[in-house]
Amino acid sequence: MKKFVALALALAMMLSLCTITASAEDYVIRIYSNSNSSERTTWLIEQAKQAGFTIKIDDNSVISGDAQAVQAANENKDADLIFGLNEVRWGQLLSGGVYENLKIIDWTPSWADKVGDYKFDGKAYGLVIQNILMLYRTDELGTNGETLHFAHWADLVNSGYKWYRQGKVTGTTNMNINNAMLYAFTDPASPAGGISIEGWKTLWNYCANGDFTGDKYGLDPLMKGDVQVSTFYSSSLYGQIDDAAISGSFENPLKGTLNPQNWALVEIDDGTYYIAEYIGIVEKEGRTEEQTEIVKAFADWFGSAEVQAAWGEEFDSYPCNADAAAELYDEVPAIYTIKNCSLETVEGAGMSYADYVGVHSKEWTNILTNLGFYWPDNSNAPAEPDWENLDWATLTQAQ
Repeated sequence: MKKFVALALALAMMLSLCTITASAEDYVIRIYSNSNSSERTTWLIEQAKQAGFTIKIDDNSVISGDAQAVQAANENKDADLIFGLNEVRWGQLLSGGVYENLKIIDWTPSWADKVGDYKFDGKAYGLVIQNILMLYRTDELGTNGETLHFAHWADLVNSGYKWYRQGKVTGTTNMNINNAMLYAFTDPASPAGGISIEGWKTLWNYCANGDFTGDKYGLDPLMKGDVQVSTFYSSSLYGQIDDAAISGSFENPLKGTLNPQNWALVEIDDGTYYIAEYIGIVEKEGRTEEQTEIVKAFADWFGSAEVQAAWGEEFDSYPCNADAAAELYDEVPAIYTIKNCSLETVEGAGMSYADYVGVHSKEWTNILTNLGFYWPDNSNAPAEPDWENLDWATLTQAQ
Protein backbone atom coordinates (compact mmCIF):
# COMPACT_ATOMS: atom_id res chain seq x y z
CA MET A 1 0.00 0.00 0.00
CA LYS A 2 1.27 3.45 -0.88
CA LYS A 3 1.56 5.94 1.96
CA PHE A 4 1.12 9.69 2.18
CA VAL A 5 4.31 11.65 2.80
CA ALA A 6 3.53 15.35 2.28
CA LEU A 7 3.82 16.16 5.98
CA ALA A 8 7.26 14.54 6.14
CA LEU A 9 8.39 16.70 3.24
CA ALA A 10 7.20 19.83 5.02
CA LEU A 11 9.25 18.80 8.05
CA ALA A 12 12.30 18.22 5.86
CA MET A 13 11.94 21.72 4.46
CA MET A 14 11.80 23.21 7.96
CA LEU A 15 14.91 21.27 9.02
CA SER A 16 16.76 22.38 5.90
CA LEU A 17 15.94 26.02 6.50
CA CYS A 18 17.32 25.68 10.02
CA THR A 19 20.61 24.06 9.02
CA ILE A 20 21.85 25.89 5.91
CA THR A 21 23.44 29.30 5.98
CA ALA A 22 21.49 32.45 5.32
CA SER A 23 23.47 33.00 2.11
CA ALA A 24 22.21 29.77 0.54
CA GLU A 25 19.39 31.53 -1.30
CA ASP A 26 21.88 33.93 -2.87
CA TYR A 27 23.94 31.19 -4.52
CA VAL A 28 22.37 29.68 -7.66
CA ILE A 29 23.12 25.94 -7.77
CA ARG A 30 23.53 24.88 -11.40
CA ILE A 31 22.16 21.38 -11.95
CA TYR A 32 22.30 19.08 -14.97
CA SER A 33 20.03 16.07 -15.18
CA ASN A 34 18.22 13.73 -17.54
CA SER A 35 15.46 13.25 -14.96
CA ASN A 36 14.12 16.60 -16.07
CA SER A 37 10.59 16.51 -17.37
CA SER A 38 8.92 19.90 -17.06
CA GLU A 39 6.88 18.57 -14.12
CA ARG A 40 9.99 17.37 -12.29
CA THR A 41 11.97 20.57 -12.83
CA THR A 42 9.05 22.79 -11.80
CA TRP A 43 8.47 20.73 -8.66
CA LEU A 44 12.13 20.65 -7.69
CA ILE A 45 12.70 24.37 -8.20
CA GLU A 46 9.69 25.18 -6.03
CA GLN A 47 10.45 22.68 -3.25
CA ALA A 48 14.11 23.73 -3.18
CA LYS A 49 13.05 27.37 -2.88
CA GLN A 50 10.84 26.54 0.08
CA ALA A 51 13.79 24.72 1.66
CA GLY A 52 16.02 27.77 1.23
CA PHE A 53 17.91 26.87 -1.97
CA THR A 54 18.02 28.58 -5.36
CA ILE A 55 18.62 26.19 -8.25
CA LYS A 56 18.83 26.35 -12.02
CA ILE A 57 17.98 23.24 -14.05
CA ASP A 58 16.94 22.86 -17.69
CA ASP A 59 13.86 20.80 -18.51
CA ASN A 60 13.78 18.27 -21.32
CA SER A 61 12.71 20.83 -23.92
CA VAL A 62 16.27 22.17 -23.60
CA ILE A 63 18.24 19.06 -22.60
CA SER A 64 16.85 15.62 -23.37
CA GLY A 65 18.53 12.38 -22.35
CA ASP A 66 21.55 11.41 -20.30
CA ALA A 67 24.13 11.86 -23.06
CA GLN A 68 22.96 15.40 -23.80
CA ALA A 69 22.80 16.31 -20.11
CA VAL A 70 26.32 15.21 -19.26
CA GLN A 71 27.74 16.58 -22.51
CA ALA A 72 26.13 19.99 -21.86
CA ALA A 73 27.65 20.01 -18.37
CA ASN A 74 31.03 19.12 -19.84
CA GLU A 75 30.89 21.86 -22.48
CA ASN A 76 29.41 24.64 -20.33
CA LYS A 77 31.79 24.07 -17.39
CA ASP A 78 29.30 25.64 -14.97
CA ALA A 79 27.84 22.58 -13.23
CA ASP A 80 27.59 22.34 -9.46
CA LEU A 81 25.76 19.07 -9.37
CA ILE A 82 24.59 16.23 -11.63
CA PHE A 83 21.80 13.81 -10.86
CA GLY A 84 20.22 11.08 -12.93
CA LEU A 85 22.30 9.17 -15.50
CA ASN A 86 22.96 5.49 -14.83
CA GLU A 87 25.86 3.24 -13.85
CA VAL A 88 27.33 3.16 -17.35
CA ARG A 89 27.34 6.94 -17.73
CA TRP A 90 28.57 7.50 -14.17
CA GLY A 91 31.38 5.02 -14.79
CA GLN A 92 32.42 7.10 -17.80
CA LEU A 93 32.13 10.31 -15.82
CA LEU A 94 34.16 9.04 -12.87
CA SER A 95 36.87 7.52 -15.05
CA GLY A 96 37.97 10.99 -16.12
CA GLY A 97 38.69 9.79 -19.62
CA VAL A 98 35.43 10.67 -21.37
CA TYR A 99 34.28 14.03 -19.99
CA GLU A 100 37.47 16.02 -19.54
CA ASN A 101 35.85 19.05 -17.87
CA LEU A 102 33.91 17.14 -15.24
CA LYS A 103 35.44 16.01 -11.98
CA ILE A 104 33.27 14.67 -9.15
CA ILE A 105 34.44 15.79 -5.73
CA ASP A 106 34.67 13.62 -2.63
CA TRP A 107 31.41 13.70 -0.70
CA THR A 108 29.49 11.40 1.61
CA PRO A 109 25.86 12.30 2.41
CA SER A 110 24.23 11.71 5.77
CA TRP A 111 22.05 8.98 4.21
CA ALA A 112 24.89 7.09 2.49
CA ASP A 113 24.22 3.93 4.52
CA LYS A 114 20.58 3.83 3.36
CA VAL A 115 21.14 3.15 -0.35
CA GLY A 116 22.73 -0.31 -0.17
CA ASP A 117 24.93 -1.10 -3.16
CA TYR A 118 23.62 1.85 -5.17
CA LYS A 119 26.68 4.01 -4.67
CA PHE A 120 30.11 4.90 -5.94
CA ASP A 121 31.66 5.23 -2.50
CA GLY A 122 32.68 8.75 -1.61
CA LYS A 123 31.56 10.14 -4.99
CA ALA A 124 27.97 9.48 -6.12
CA TYR A 125 24.94 7.95 -4.43
CA GLY A 126 21.69 6.43 -5.66
CA LEU A 127 18.42 8.35 -5.75
CA VAL A 128 15.91 6.17 -7.60
CA ILE A 129 15.85 2.64 -8.97
CA GLN A 130 14.61 2.04 -12.49
CA ASN A 131 14.09 -1.08 -14.52
CA ILE A 132 12.60 -1.91 -17.87
CA LEU A 133 9.36 -3.90 -17.99
CA MET A 134 7.58 -6.06 -20.54
CA LEU A 135 3.81 -5.82 -20.12
CA TYR A 136 0.89 -7.51 -21.79
CA ARG A 137 -2.87 -7.32 -21.79
CA THR A 138 -4.61 -10.38 -20.37
CA ASP A 139 -8.11 -9.51 -21.67
CA GLU A 140 -9.73 -10.09 -25.07
CA LEU A 141 -7.53 -7.32 -26.52
CA GLY A 142 -4.47 -9.23 -25.38
CA THR A 143 -3.75 -12.88 -24.69
CA ASN A 144 -7.33 -13.67 -23.64
CA GLY A 145 -6.18 -15.20 -20.38
CA GLU A 146 -3.02 -16.92 -21.61
CA THR A 147 0.00 -16.39 -19.35
CA LEU A 148 3.15 -15.21 -21.12
CA HIS A 149 6.32 -16.84 -19.82
CA PHE A 150 9.62 -16.44 -21.68
CA ALA A 151 13.09 -17.74 -20.95
CA HIS A 152 14.63 -14.59 -22.48
CA TRP A 153 13.43 -11.13 -23.42
CA ALA A 154 14.21 -11.91 -27.05
CA ASP A 155 11.63 -14.72 -27.05
CA LEU A 156 9.08 -11.99 -27.70
CA VAL A 157 9.91 -12.07 -31.42
CA ASN A 158 8.62 -15.66 -31.68
CA SER A 159 5.66 -15.26 -29.33
CA GLY A 160 2.97 -14.98 -31.99
CA TYR A 161 1.65 -11.77 -30.41
CA LYS A 162 1.76 -8.21 -31.72
CA TRP A 163 4.28 -6.05 -29.89
CA TYR A 164 5.22 -2.38 -29.81
CA ARG A 165 8.88 -1.61 -30.38
CA GLN A 166 11.03 1.42 -29.73
CA GLY A 167 11.65 4.00 -32.44
CA LYS A 168 15.18 5.29 -31.97
CA VAL A 169 18.64 4.14 -30.95
CA THR A 170 19.47 6.69 -28.25
CA GLY A 171 17.88 7.37 -24.87
CA THR A 172 18.26 5.58 -21.54
CA THR A 173 14.99 3.64 -21.81
CA ASN A 174 15.70 2.53 -25.37
CA MET A 175 19.23 1.46 -24.45
CA ASN A 176 17.91 -0.57 -21.53
CA ILE A 177 15.42 -2.35 -23.80
CA ASN A 178 18.38 -3.27 -26.02
CA ASN A 179 20.33 -4.39 -22.95
CA ALA A 180 17.50 -6.68 -21.91
CA MET A 181 17.02 -8.04 -25.44
CA LEU A 182 20.73 -8.74 -25.96
CA TYR A 183 21.37 -10.33 -22.56
CA ALA A 184 20.89 -13.90 -23.84
CA PHE A 185 23.40 -13.39 -26.65
CA THR A 186 26.58 -12.31 -24.87
CA ASP A 187 29.71 -13.75 -26.45
CA PRO A 188 33.01 -12.22 -25.30
CA ALA A 189 34.75 -13.72 -28.34
CA SER A 190 32.35 -12.15 -30.86
CA PRO A 191 33.75 -9.32 -33.00
CA ALA A 192 30.22 -7.88 -33.13
CA GLY A 193 30.59 -5.92 -29.89
CA GLY A 194 30.64 -9.03 -27.70
CA ILE A 195 27.21 -10.12 -28.95
CA SER A 196 26.61 -13.15 -31.18
CA ILE A 197 25.45 -12.56 -34.74
CA GLU A 198 22.23 -14.37 -33.79
CA GLY A 199 21.63 -11.66 -31.19
CA TRP A 200 21.78 -8.88 -33.76
CA LYS A 201 19.54 -10.87 -36.11
CA THR A 202 17.01 -11.26 -33.32
CA LEU A 203 17.11 -7.56 -32.46
CA TRP A 204 16.54 -6.77 -36.14
CA ASN A 205 13.51 -9.08 -36.05
CA TYR A 206 12.22 -7.21 -32.99
CA CYS A 207 12.49 -3.98 -34.95
CA ALA A 208 11.27 -5.23 -38.35
CA ASN A 209 8.20 -7.06 -37.07
CA GLY A 210 7.26 -4.77 -34.20
CA ASP A 211 4.73 -1.96 -34.39
CA PHE A 212 5.87 1.67 -34.12
CA THR A 213 3.51 4.61 -34.52
CA GLY A 214 5.43 7.41 -32.83
CA ASP A 215 4.64 6.81 -29.15
CA LYS A 216 7.79 7.57 -27.19
CA TYR A 217 7.79 4.60 -24.83
CA GLY A 218 4.97 2.22 -25.73
CA LEU A 219 2.40 2.37 -22.93
CA ASP A 220 -0.28 4.25 -24.88
CA PRO A 221 -0.52 1.64 -27.69
CA LEU A 222 -1.05 -1.02 -25.01
CA MET A 223 -3.68 1.18 -23.34
CA LYS A 224 -5.47 1.52 -26.67
CA GLY A 225 -5.35 -2.18 -27.34
CA ASP A 226 -3.40 -1.63 -30.57
CA VAL A 227 -0.81 -4.18 -29.43
CA GLN A 228 -0.85 -7.07 -27.03
CA VAL A 229 2.66 -6.69 -25.62
CA SER A 230 4.78 -3.62 -25.00
CA THR A 231 7.68 -2.28 -22.95
CA PHE A 232 7.81 0.55 -20.45
CA TYR A 233 10.01 1.80 -17.62
CA SER A 234 9.05 1.18 -14.00
CA SER A 235 9.05 4.78 -12.82
CA SER A 236 5.62 6.35 -13.47
CA LEU A 237 3.95 3.11 -14.64
CA TYR A 238 1.49 2.96 -11.77
CA GLY A 239 0.79 6.67 -11.96
CA GLN A 240 0.09 6.55 -15.69
CA ILE A 241 -2.30 3.64 -15.26
CA ASP A 242 -4.11 5.51 -12.48
CA ASP A 243 -4.23 8.73 -14.52
CA ALA A 244 -5.69 6.93 -17.53
CA ALA A 245 -8.44 5.42 -15.41
CA ILE A 246 -9.32 8.80 -13.89
CA SER A 247 -9.13 10.84 -17.09
CA GLY A 248 -11.11 8.46 -19.27
CA SER A 249 -8.72 9.23 -22.13
CA PHE A 250 -8.68 5.59 -23.31
CA GLU A 251 -11.65 3.46 -24.27
CA ASN A 252 -10.00 0.29 -22.97
CA PRO A 253 -7.37 1.36 -20.41
CA LEU A 254 -5.25 -0.90 -18.28
CA LYS A 255 -6.98 -1.40 -14.93
CA GLY A 256 -5.46 -1.86 -11.51
CA THR A 257 -1.98 -0.88 -10.36
CA LEU A 258 -0.68 -2.89 -7.42
CA ASN A 259 -3.42 -5.45 -8.22
CA PRO A 260 -3.66 -5.62 -12.04
CA GLN A 261 -7.03 -6.57 -13.49
CA ASN A 262 -6.49 -6.78 -17.25
CA TRP A 263 -2.71 -6.71 -17.62
CA ALA A 264 0.37 -8.45 -16.26
CA LEU A 265 4.15 -8.50 -16.38
CA VAL A 266 5.60 -11.07 -18.75
CA GLU A 267 7.36 -13.71 -16.66
CA ILE A 268 10.95 -13.82 -17.95
CA ASP A 269 13.44 -16.25 -16.47
CA ASP A 270 16.38 -13.93 -17.14
CA GLY A 271 14.70 -11.15 -15.17
CA THR A 272 15.17 -7.59 -16.37
CA TYR A 273 17.78 -4.87 -16.61
CA TYR A 274 17.98 -2.48 -13.66
CA ILE A 275 19.72 0.84 -13.31
CA ALA A 276 19.88 3.42 -10.57
CA GLU A 277 20.06 7.18 -10.99
CA TYR A 278 22.76 8.84 -8.89
CA ILE A 279 23.68 12.25 -7.55
CA GLY A 280 27.19 13.70 -7.39
CA ILE A 281 28.81 17.10 -6.87
CA VAL A 282 31.00 18.59 -9.58
CA GLU A 283 34.24 20.47 -8.96
CA LYS A 284 33.64 24.05 -10.16
CA GLU A 285 36.24 26.72 -10.76
CA GLY A 286 35.67 29.86 -8.70
CA ARG A 287 33.20 28.31 -6.26
CA THR A 288 34.09 29.18 -2.68
CA GLU A 289 34.22 26.67 0.17
CA GLU A 290 31.07 28.21 1.62
CA GLN A 291 29.27 27.84 -1.70
CA THR A 292 30.45 24.23 -1.98
CA GLU A 293 28.93 23.59 1.44
CA ILE A 294 25.64 25.01 0.14
CA VAL A 295 25.75 22.59 -2.80
CA LYS A 296 26.46 19.70 -0.43
CA ALA A 297 23.58 20.78 1.80
CA PHE A 298 21.23 20.78 -1.18
CA ALA A 299 22.39 17.31 -2.29
CA ASP A 300 21.98 16.02 1.26
CA TRP A 301 18.49 17.51 1.41
CA PHE A 302 17.44 16.19 -1.99
CA GLY A 303 18.58 12.63 -1.27
CA SER A 304 17.07 12.53 2.21
CA ALA A 305 14.35 10.01 3.03
CA GLU A 306 11.69 12.69 3.36
CA VAL A 307 12.39 14.43 0.08
CA GLN A 308 12.95 11.23 -1.89
CA ALA A 309 9.70 9.82 -0.53
CA ALA A 310 7.92 12.97 -1.66
CA TRP A 311 9.64 12.81 -5.07
CA GLY A 312 8.66 9.15 -5.34
CA GLU A 313 5.06 9.90 -4.43
CA GLU A 314 4.84 12.80 -6.87
CA PHE A 315 6.49 11.05 -9.83
CA ASP A 316 5.82 7.41 -9.10
CA SER A 317 9.47 6.44 -8.73
CA TYR A 318 11.04 3.99 -6.31
CA PRO A 319 13.76 5.36 -4.00
CA CYS A 320 17.18 3.81 -3.44
CA ASN A 321 16.93 5.22 0.09
CA ALA A 322 15.44 2.36 2.14
CA ASP A 323 13.83 4.75 4.62
CA ALA A 324 12.16 6.65 1.77
CA ALA A 325 10.86 3.40 0.27
CA ALA A 326 9.42 2.44 3.64
CA GLU A 327 7.66 5.80 3.80
CA LEU A 328 6.00 5.07 0.46
CA TYR A 329 5.10 1.38 0.57
CA ASP A 330 4.21 -1.26 3.13
CA GLU A 331 5.81 -3.84 0.84
CA VAL A 332 7.98 -3.75 -2.28
CA PRO A 333 5.81 -3.41 -5.42
CA ALA A 334 5.91 -6.36 -7.82
CA ILE A 335 7.69 -4.37 -10.54
CA TYR A 336 10.72 -4.03 -8.25
CA THR A 337 10.88 -7.68 -7.16
CA ILE A 338 11.93 -8.96 -10.60
CA LYS A 339 15.33 -10.66 -10.89
CA ASN A 340 18.08 -8.18 -11.78
CA CYS A 341 20.05 -9.53 -14.76
CA SER A 342 22.41 -6.55 -14.71
CA LEU A 343 24.10 -8.08 -11.66
CA GLU A 344 24.54 -11.55 -13.20
CA THR A 345 28.06 -12.60 -14.18
CA VAL A 346 28.70 -12.88 -17.93
CA GLU A 347 30.21 -16.28 -18.67
CA GLY A 348 33.72 -15.97 -20.03
CA ALA A 349 33.98 -12.26 -19.22
CA GLY A 350 34.47 -12.30 -15.46
CA MET A 351 32.26 -9.26 -14.94
CA SER A 352 28.65 -8.39 -14.26
CA TYR A 353 26.32 -7.77 -17.17
CA ALA A 354 26.08 -4.09 -16.13
CA ASP A 355 29.87 -3.81 -16.44
CA TYR A 356 29.75 -5.73 -19.72
CA VAL A 357 27.21 -3.23 -21.06
CA GLY A 358 29.50 -0.41 -19.97
CA VAL A 359 32.44 -1.90 -21.83
CA HIS A 360 30.47 -2.46 -25.06
CA SER A 361 27.79 0.25 -25.03
CA LYS A 362 29.57 2.50 -27.54
CA GLU A 363 30.09 -0.40 -29.91
CA TRP A 364 26.40 -1.35 -29.65
CA THR A 365 25.28 2.20 -30.37
CA ASN A 366 27.59 2.33 -33.38
CA ILE A 367 26.32 -1.02 -34.70
CA LEU A 368 22.69 0.05 -34.31
CA THR A 369 23.37 3.37 -36.00
CA ASN A 370 25.54 2.04 -38.82
CA LEU A 371 23.09 -0.73 -39.73
CA GLY A 372 20.07 1.58 -39.56
CA PHE A 373 18.11 0.02 -36.70
CA TYR A 374 14.86 1.58 -35.46
CA TRP A 375 13.57 3.19 -38.62
CA PRO A 376 10.34 5.12 -37.98
CA ASP A 377 8.36 3.73 -40.93
CA ASN A 378 8.17 -0.01 -41.55
CA SER A 379 6.85 0.59 -45.07
CA ASN A 380 10.18 2.25 -45.84
CA ALA A 381 12.44 -0.12 -43.93
CA PRO A 382 16.05 -0.70 -44.98
CA ALA A 383 17.04 -4.08 -46.37
CA GLU A 384 18.07 -6.64 -43.77
CA PRO A 385 21.87 -6.83 -43.55
CA ASP A 386 23.81 -9.71 -45.04
CA TRP A 387 24.73 -11.00 -41.61
CA GLU A 388 27.40 -13.43 -42.70
CA ASN A 389 29.38 -10.84 -44.66
CA LEU A 390 29.58 -7.77 -42.43
CA ASP A 391 32.71 -5.87 -41.48
CA TRP A 392 32.23 -5.71 -37.72
CA ALA A 393 35.54 -3.94 -37.17
CA THR A 394 34.06 -0.99 -39.07
CA LEU A 395 30.49 -1.31 -37.79
CA THR A 396 31.61 -1.04 -34.16
CA GLN A 397 33.17 2.34 -34.91
CA ALA A 398 31.37 5.68 -35.11
CA GLN A 399 30.32 6.81 -38.58
